[in-house]
Amino acid sequence: MTYKMATGTEKAAMAEKTVYFSILGSLGLAIIKWLAGFFGNSFALIADAIESTTDIFSSVLVLLGIKYSKRPADDNHPYGHGRIEPLVTFIVVIFLVISATVIAHQSIINLRTPHELPEAWTLFVLGAIILWKEISYHVVNRRAKLLNSTSLKADAWHHRSDAITSVAAFIGISIALWLGKGYEYADDWAALFAAGFILYNCYHIFRPALGEIMDENLFEDMVSKVRELSLHVDGVMAIDKCYVRKIGMSFLIDIHAVVDPQLNVKQGHEIAHALKDYLILHMPEIANVFVHIEPFDENKAKSYLNDTTTK
Repeated sequence: MTYKMATGTEKAAMAEKTVYFSILGSLGLAIIKWLAGFFGNSFALIADAIESTTDIFSSVLVLLGIKYSKRPADDNHPYGHGRIEPLVTFIVVIFLVISATVIAHQSIINLRTPHELPEAWTLFVLGAIILWKEISYHVVNRRAKLLNSTSLKADAWHHRSDAITSVAAFIGISIALWLGKGYEYADDWAALFAAGFILYNCYHIFRPALGEIMDENLFEDMVSKVRELSLHVDGVMAIDKCYVRKIGMSFLIDIHAVVDPQLNVKQGHEIAHALKDYLILHMPEIANVFVHIEPFDENKAKSYLNDTTTK
């Protein structure tokens, strides 16, 4: 299957399937972690279970966001409903912060409370969990890149942070079992480290979503490609300005095309439509192109050349 050529509806369907994969995986692992943590006497595993439980709720939010984002444009939302994606990402980050806070709080309480060593068999459980969560991260992250989905990327990082917290739990339990009595707290220190790592990842999930909703200039490679392709359209002499904004899993382009000043309005209009159609044909990730026609100005020729090659 070629994801690049997928329509907006097909992209949403692919994204939904990916989120269902995340929900089912997190549900199964949460149950395993809660049981293993309780019967194996490991708070690091219970901390891991807390994160997997929040993963379920956040993935459900991502799913709802994707379903909403595929609604067509209407009078109240002429650019579509894609901006729900970064908003859902913000909520996912809040879930992560809450889970990290709960884990850290309980870890500190446990560090002050005497308890037994974890069971050795919990290491086998953690080994399997780490492998599955890392596989899940790569599956979801690959889809996130293919579909240009911010919320899917956040969902992928849920899996990666879950894998890291499991690694921390594995190390903590191993130290506690290896060094024996008096080192039971290694398990709790591992959970505390996991909470800190989750908070660290929150920023890396939050920052791109904030840039997207603020229309930050994050797509220089796409701008360069749009400029290059535009010069293949008959009548386009140069590109003056070009801006890219991301809406959901698609992109909107604002472009100023430079044309012969002797052309009439009808000819300029036809070039604008030809340019829009050409860009969407060769870059299916573009949802729409807004073209402004400018007459060629000798005094600005150098500035055109600074941005792209003039015909």
